[in-house]
Amino acid sequence: MALETWLIKVKKTISNSLDTARSSIPNSKISKHKSNVGVLSFEIAGLMSKLLHLWNSLSDKSIIRLRDESISLEGVCKIVSNDESFLLGLACAEMAENLRLVAKSISRISKRCQDLNLQCFDRWFDEFANSGHDSHGWVLSSKDMEAKNKKMDRYVTITATLYKEMEELSTIENSLRKSFQCKEYESSIKEQKIIDLQQKLLWQRQEVKYLKERSLWNRSFDMVVSMLVRSIFTILGRIKLVFGIGHGYPPSLPRSLSASATVHPTENPNACNFVSGPLESSKCEEKRDMAVSFFELNSKLLKPPPNTLGAAALALHYANLIIIMEKMIKSPQLVGVDARDDLYSMLPSSIRSSLRARLKGVGFSAGDPVLAGEWRTAVGRILGWLSPMAHNMIKWQNERSFEQQNLLPKTNVLLLQTLFFANKEKTEAAITELLVGLNYIWRFEREMTAKALFECSNFNGLLNLQSSS
Repeated sequence: MALETWLIKVKKTISNSLDTARSSIPNSKISKHKSNVGVLSFEIAGLMSKLLHLWNSLSDKSIIRLRDESISLEGVCKIVSNDESFLLGLACAEMAENLRLVAKSISRISKRCQDLNLQCFDRWFDEFANSGHDSHGWVLSSKDMEAKNKKMDRYVTITATLYKEMEELSTIENSLRKSFQCKEYESSIKEQKIIDLQQKLLWQRQEVKYLKERSLWNRSFDMVVSMLVRSIFTILGRIKLVFGIGHGYPPSLPRSLSASATVHPTENPNACNFVSGPLESSKCEEKRDMAVSFFELNSKLLKPPPNTLGAAALALHYANLIIIMEKMIKSPQLVGVDARDDLYSMLPSSIRSSLRARLKGVGFSAGDPVLAGEWRTAVGRILGWLSPMAHNMIKWQNERSFEQQNLLPKTNVLLLQTLFFANKEKTEAAITELLVGLNYIWRFEREMTAKALFECSNFNGLLNLQSSS
């Protein structure tokens, strides 16, 4: 029994000695391997890229453009809304939702940090979002944020280059492996090819090693997560400042009158401005209660109303339909019967019904050039405001479909500038008008072509008669 007790003490002593040795060598290979981000550097570079883009979209210039151009687009006013406060609320909600998705990824990566505060990032971020309380002073000043952005931008660029060079390294390794297996070449040619590839492989490995040292690859989780955390806290503070959400703005982010006054024109503390603009005083307390769930509230605002294309899951389909009609209207003489039938097969039953009603009583003749000109003007006017929204819808969708592959900044297309929140009835009425106009223009072009061919045939026949006589 005494022997067992003594052995346990010896075991504990040895274990404590090993723990002490590990803690006294923080730069050991084991510790370094555990703390470096490695292959996750590519995902982290993507997150940094998104944060850089979000910050740039909140600059004075971008916010003024949002107010003066984006929400004032003719198509937005016609089929989405002409309520400025509502549209600004949608813009704010989308930015907040994008930030929430980035925060979700940061939270997952932060669990690998050694710093306990970074490990609990999601808790502190929710606290800051709901109450504005920055427990650890993670919100940066504008000057420090710009310096941090330059550093992140360099990391994004170098890490993207590392990704390309690692792909090239993989290609060279595969080529070398195939060269060893190849039996088609003479031994001397094969040997020289292998030597060249081995030399190229050596240089490529050196290049990859050099880039790993300079990129995010060899940085610790604590270091990169700290950069991400400070950046996302500062961006959330900027969103609240610009859109006038709550009061008591972070002192490190001085209010820029040129930008925030554009979106948040009043400093009246009695007015309750939250996400979707000023509310009646009777609703202020209710809205403040809802503010405890900042991200949940913004997510709800992005849910499309029942009368919209987004709710009917038709936004992307109608965008493709509009773009096809745009091409046909520009070149109606190139549209065949099959193409016209394919377009008709794309129409939902609601548009088919309205189209049949509009075409009732319309004759089969379309030989009036004046009427054809009027229709061209009319459909051109509709396409002038509807087509940009259709193209924005495709662009917005494509960006999100390939966002994992794209480390570069994205465009500033907002959901409110697409067909997602478009009123279904109004959009279908516009599409119906385009179809009626396209129908007349298409038939006019066919009749003019047939007439020209008939006259040409008669003229050739006349010439043949004259020559024979």
